[in-house]
Amino acid sequence: MPNVIRIQDGYKVQPLSAFLKQPAPAAAPKIDFLPATTAGIKENFFQYLDAALEFIPPSDESKEIRAKLASIGVGPGKTFDFKDLSLEHKAAVLLAMKEGEGKVSKWLATGTKKVNNWNIGSFFGDRAFFNGDWLMRAAAAKGGIYGNDAVEAAYPLTRVDENGETLDGSKHTYTLTFPAGEFPPVNAFWSVTIYDGKTQFLIENPINRYLINSPMLPSMKKNEDGSLTIYIQKDNPGADKESNWLPAPNGTIYLAMRLYWPKTEAPSVLPPGEGTWQPPGIVKVN
Repeated sequence: MPNVIRIQDGYKVQPLSAFLKQPAPAAAPKIDFLPATTAGIKENFFQYLDAALEFIPPSDESKEIRAKLASIGVGPGKTFDFKDLSLEHKAAVLLAMKEGEGKVSKWLATGTKKVNNWNIGSFFGDRAFFNGDWLMRAAAAKGGIYGNDAVEAAYPLTRVDENGETLDGSKHTYTLTFPAGEFPPVNAFWSVTIYDGKTQFLIENPINRYLINSPMLPSMKKNEDGSLTIYIQKDNPGADKESNWLPAPNGTIYLAMRLYWPKTEAPSVLPPGEGTWQPPGIVKVN
């Protein structure tokens, strides 16, 4: 770390005009951004949407949805205010938002392909990739905003074991076993990260471990047949297994694999959900 600090201390930040020894350009007009907090966005969603749309140029694929939003007073320069609506209209908006949230959750559950009860799909990419599919775009944002496209990384996700039962660290212990020679086929590296199933946050634990990844393999114990078993549970499995322990929450579990720069030749996870390599299912131990 001291070496890193020395390198950081060597950097100097200055305006480009100062670096070029030129007059500074005129200051950009002030923009009064709404404070972006999770609570604020939930309470004032349409105000945030108005503000965001002001800085997003219209495109051919957004014309229709922008027109729909404008019809209820939402858009650049609009002043849609939920509290000013009648009780009937408030109820309609809330029901519509609930229905929309349900569609997004359903897409995440069904818009990908199940492989050993891992959901594998491709729902990240550029504007051309989405091509106006706002449901997929919303699902991508909810499932893991800023994710890479499939050629850069594949993301098998699961909340259930190999039998389709909800993963729950308060009730069961689990294992994930990679057979010998069948680790995720990548050119870069892979990881298995565990999250709290309700919040999708990382889980505080006594060994400060939140994932198992390929760089950790030399320090992990393999089985006699060369396979590798990861122990997914809330309690320490013991000194002989701790190197392979992925601490779980005392409740529901959300697991995410990240396969960076997946190989294209067999075995491969590509195309997502149809590849020749399949992630092994999560096994309930007790």
